[in-house]
Amino acid sequence: MAKKSKKQQSGGTPATVALTAAGVAHTVHAYDHDPAHPSYGEEAAEAMGVSPDRVFKTLVADVDGALTVAVVPVSGTLNLKALAAAVGGKRAAMADPVLAERTTGYVRGGISPLGQRRRLRTVLDDSAGDHATICVSAGRRGLEVELAPTDLAALTEAVLAPIGRD
Repeated sequence: MAKKSKKQQSGGTPATVALTAAGVAHTVHAYDHDPAHPSYGEEAAEAMGVSPDRVFKTLVADVDGALTVAVVPVSGTLNLKALAAAVGGKRAAMADPVLAERTTGYVRGGISPLGQRRRLRTVLDDSAGDHATICVSAGRRGLEVELAPTDLAALTEAVLAPIGRD
């Protein structure tokens, strides 16, 4: 059963609202975000006491002119060529951060693959299937949501592909 914080019960973020509306089992993890920490994802893993290969970061890339979401473990990096190939594209580059924020409705470091302002095509690194649950941003810095990778893939209509590298 999903654990709900007071904030979520009173509305929550678009990501937690989407999960609740879909009836997906999930757990919300809140922690105090340190703006001086060099990595949002590593900070989340440390704060939750979770292995970094179970915490996934949400990155927005431009693939042949179309914004695309890549969800990869924080313990690695995004392979842009693999991302392009996963969606039938030729070329990928990281999206302009301001455009990514405006399009998703979230701030950098808090972009969630769920509940985006404009739904973007999504690719989830296939290593997510190695875990019963993974953690992704719940829509703001200092807030993560833990859920089954199959549920994340279904809700985002994600393609699963090997897009991360160690």
